Amino acid sequence: MRPALLNKVAIVTGSSRGIGRAIALKLIEDGAAVMLTAMNGELLKGTQTEIESKGGKAAWLSLDLRKPEAPALLVEKTIEALGEIDIVVNNAGATKRGDFLTLSEDDWTDGFALKFFGAVRLLRAAWPFLKRRRGSVVNIAGVGGRTPGEQFTIGGSVNAAMLSFTKAMADVGVADGVQVNAINPGAVRTARLMTRLRTLSEEQGISIAEAEMQMVANSGITKIGEPEDIANLVAYIVSPQNRYLHGALIDLDGGTTKTV
Repeated sequence: MRPALLNKVAIVTGSSRGIGRAIALKLIEDGAAVMLTAMNGELLKGTQTEIESKGGKAAWLSLDLRKPEAPALLVEKTIEALGEIDIVVNNAGATKRGDFLTLSEDDWTDGFALKFFGAVRLLRAAWPFLKRRRGSVVNIAGVGGRTPGEQFTIGGSVNAAMLSFTKAMADVGVADGVQVNAINPGAVRTARLMTRLRTLSEEQGISIAEAEMQMVANSGITKIGEPEDIANLVAYIVSPQNRYLHGALIDLDGGTTKTV
């Protein structure tokens, strides 16, 4: 069977670890070539080596998407290395948790600089190529954009902005032939989540496994998600047969989001 993404080229931001890395590996598995990008060059290089050892094609570029010039450079280097851009997955961006009154102006600026403005600038630079190729965009936002909490004032605000941006760009995409959607992951087993579980474990004097069970029970969800859960949905969305899926904000969260 012909791979669904054969001859497609994807940019996946924040692809050195966690959700981004899983997305990159899944797109490679489905036939795409991928530009890996994040700040940690060693991790990116290791992922590229793993991909190429399995017969896949990838390039990598270490940069900081907070810098205004970085997204355009990423597009330029992707074209140089891989020839086209068919898919952009905006995944980069971690926002600081904490009490609202202790979060600084810099914390807020940093939260928007990477996750929101990095995505805005990348789409601005990549859009002509996406338009020519009738490409696809997936923005990885988060459930906090729909159901924010007291420890997630920055993240909830940034994610909400990402969701609004997705809807607006989906409207642009109708005219330009570019598919645009967003995914709202819930609690996913990443390094950041494991840090939260370790903290809970220490505070409660319980094991990591018990802390996870407590988090699941308190959240009223089915389980903690895996990075591959998000990756599988991204691959589904960007497959050519799923172009009718457009402008969707998909909650992939084990039941976290209770609103309609």
